[in-house]
Amino acid sequence: MTASGFFGGNSTKATSGINGALTRTQVDSNIRDSVQQFYNDTLKSARDKARPDLIKVLTYKSAAAVEWLQDVFGLDLTLVSRLGGHSQPRTHRGHDAKFPGMAITYALMQRLEELAEKEPVRVKIIKKARVTKLNKEGNKVTGLDFEYEGKTYTENGPVVLATGGYAADFTDSSLLKKYRSDVYGLATTNGTHATGDGQKMVMEIGGNGIDLDKVQVHPTGLVDPKDPGSKWKFLAAEALRGEGGLLLNAEGNRFCDELGHRDYVSGEMFKNRFPIRLILNSKSSHVLDFHTRHYSGRGLMRKMTGQELAKEIGCGSQHLQKVFKEYNAITDGKKKDPYGKKFFHNGPFDISDDFHVALMEPVLHFTMGGVEIDDKARVLNGEKKPFDGLFACGELAGGVHGANRLGGSSLLGCVVYGRVAGDSASEYLLQQVLSGAFSSTVARLNQISLHIDPNNPGRLTIEWAGQRPSSEGSGANIPGQTPTHSVFKGGAEGSDSGTVGKPAAKQEFFIPEKEYAMEEVAEHNKKEDVWVVVKGLVMDLTGFLEDHPGGVQAIVNFAGRDATEEFAMLHDDEVIPKYAPATVIGRVKGVTPKLDL
Repeated sequence: MTASGFFGGNSTKATSGINGALTRTQVDSNIRDSVQQFYNDTLKSARDKARPDLIKVLTYKSAAAVEWLQDVFGLDLTLVSRLGGHSQPRTHRGHDAKFPGMAITYALMQRLEELAEKEPVRVKIIKKARVTKLNKEGNKVTGLDFEYEGKTYTENGPVVLATGGYAADFTDSSLLKKYRSDVYGLATTNGTHATGDGQKMVMEIGGNGIDLDKVQVHPTGLVDPKDPGSKWKFLAAEALRGEGGLLLNAEGNRFCDELGHRDYVSGEMFKNRFPIRLILNSKSSHVLDFHTRHYSGRGLMRKMTGQELAKEIGCGSQHLQKVFKEYNAITDGKKKDPYGKKFFHNGPFDISDDFHVALMEPVLHFTMGGVEIDDKARVLNGEKKPFDGLFACGELAGGVHGANRLGGSSLLGCVVYGRVAGDSASEYLLQQVLSGAFSSTVARLNQISLHIDPNNPGRLTIEWAGQRPSSEGSGANIPGQTPTHSVFKGGAEGSDSGTVGKPAAKQEFFIPEKEYAMEEVAEHNKKEDVWVVVKGLVMDLTGFLEDHPGGVQAIVNFAGRDATEEFAMLHDDEVIPKYAPATVIGRVKGVTPKLDL
């Protein structure tokens, strides 16, 4: 169940990768990392708020999480970078032209959607449904209430929450304003959904909010020259600095260790005069070609010569070359870096080179605080004991990262603790069944037949004896859910006031024959009237803006234009017929649409 029109949340935007220690990718690359080193790096980053039990789960299960994504979902995670605060390169991403967050979340949600389609008795997906309340009897969480299409429904059973953080909580009950009023005015990289709803619901039933003042301000939010004051910023991947990018202040000088912890770099930026620029030389730009093309396509990064860069800064070519020469000497070990930088990549820098340049400012990015959990992802009550039937993972779960999160550990936290929460919820459900908590389920438990596939001994098939499970709703089939309140019970239209209608049958996607000249498309170039061309299709995205996981501005930047190249960087073609078929209004005149479906 998700309040948005899409799965993924902020995870789809993760740009640097996912951490893992002692993965086969590292072994193949002769990277001498260890789980203990990763644990120590995370412990150091967490500072006085470190919770060793939670950090141990995060780091010791990291390799298994990365390799699960590779083996089960076929993801390429064979490139490794060193991000700030890491003693070894351990942040994994792929060679394919997608940000790691998008690649990972899309693979996961695609598999979930396949399960929902093939096994609707087991998996139900409800989008644009807002959970409003957790229901509790004593210490047991019995289920939740949610709103869907103007009506309120109840689902009973164990609850796993993965509602994200509160780094865009500008609501009347803002956790940001209450706990970190000093950063409340900053722009954010988060989607509008990140308003701390999960944290607030858990605290309402007696759960603990911990470390709520620990809000990560990321140093490198990309400033849009066309809208510098926007409250919503796109994140510049930490990989840009990991691969050798430099930060220069308004005088054209370095002022920090670019690979320091995020809070340190942000703090040093605030001490300097803006504008602050992130610059990549040609070597770094080549390594991060996908990133630079993507940011450039959005109008957030520009390519220029060293002479042009010096002129734009206003520091003069001689001064900029002096800064470069000093940095090269540090890189070569001839001088000690005054800021303590230890790792250097893709040098040397020279005024005769070409550069990719972007304006930067610190932005609200991640909330380390959240609801208190134990190392089994069980939410703790006021007595520091687990609630029965309530689990949390991802950014909602506080304490995992302590006072500061390492780059590359947000996706890791989602995958590791998502798997732990799933295991714990399944274990809890099985215990309830075996204890006789669900009498109807106990009766049906005896009807289960287990079959081992003779051609594949590792494959186990579970079948119900007698009648097939009813398709009337999740409550009729899943222990702990009450049929009278269950989602998707009844007819397709959902005429029963206590039920949500079944999803409508899939309509075959087609492209209207109507043709539009590019000159006509170009006229629809405002937020109130947005047309975009992708692979020969003309799409009216005006009504789709608020649903777009990447944010409104990501589409508005291409209003009236052809966005084929930038679209292909992030999406498979099938997302159009799958998620936005109604936006396709025609085709470009004289062009044959080329969607690969």
